[in-house]
Order: sequence, then structure tokens, then C-alpha cells
Amino acid sequence: MAGGVLPMIKHIPGHGRAMVDSHQSLPIVDAGRDQLDAIDFAPFRALSDMPWSMTAHVVYTAIDPDRPATTSPCVLDKIIRADIGFRGVLVSDDLSMQALTGSLGERAAAACAAGCDVVLHCNGDMAEMADIANNVGPLTNAAEERLGAAELQRRRSHDKHGEWGRDAALLRLAALMEAAWV
Repeated sequence: MAGGVLPMIKHIPGHGRAMVDSHQSLPIVDAGRDQLDAIDFAPFRALSDMPWSMTAHVVYTAIDPDRPATTSPCVLDKIIRADIGFRGVLVSDDLSMQALTGSLGERAAAACAAGCDVVLHCNGDMAEMADIANNVGPLTNAAEERLGAAELQRRRSHDKHGEWGRDAALLRLAALMEAAWV
């Protein structure tokens, strides 16, 4: 953030126990709520003040056995917003992934209805983008407020670190890139 870049915390409320790739199929996590609270959700609590976070296409049977987090109002509202305390912009993981079912428009509508502020579609297919656009409404007032707060957080961090922070970040990036080519 010191360099003016907003971080994206992924994949809230946790993807570590998933035994399958959500790009290919739907992961189901059967851990108990106590275990999830104590272990899986802890890193996200520690990062709950970050401006952006991306949901997990994972079913947590102890919380909502029927829907993955991205489309579960219970997971998004009670776990992510209330228990974890995340107040930033909540964006879905890519809607094109095979973990989700239904048309792209249905997936987008379900994610928005569950509480995602923004939905992500990555493959660039125009017909799919049109389906999504036709199934989501305008940003909610709450989403607009969270987007504004995220931008303010980025600006404050950048102002705090000024050009020195940006310059330091660019130097560090250059060093990392050089090391990658050695």
C-alpha cells in the first residue's frame, strides 16, 4: 500500500483445507466450526483491516452445507463480515470456475445476493459478460462506501509513505526481478 497498490486478501474465509482445485470442481471442507475459527479464519481476522478481499469457492459444511462461501449469505455476512470483522470490499473469485454451477448470470446474481460487492469474471467472453451484466444491478450504497473507504485507505498509506515509499517499492521490485533472472 505504501507504493499505492491495494492488496487483495485471498481467499476468505480460507482455502487451506480444500482438497480439490476450485478451478475444476467444488471443494468441500468438513472441519468443525471450532477448528475453522481457531485455525482457518485466524489469518483473515489478523488482516480484517485490509481494503479488499476475495471469496473462496469452498463449501464449509459446518456453516452452510449447501452453498460455497461466494454464494452463501451465511458465510459472507455471519462469518466474513461479523465474526472475522472484514469491512472492506468483498469481491468474488472468478465466476467462470467450475466450483460454481448455473449460468454466469445466475452465479453473478447469487454472489451479489449473498453479499459480494463486486463479481469477477476473467475469461473475456463477451456473451458471458453480457449475461453477468444483465443479472447484477448497480453497486449498492454499502459497496460504494466500501470502495470509497478502500481508495481513501490507499491514498492515506501512499501519503504517509510519499514518494519514498513508492521509490522503495520500485527498488525492491527491481531487485526481485533481477534475482529472478540470475
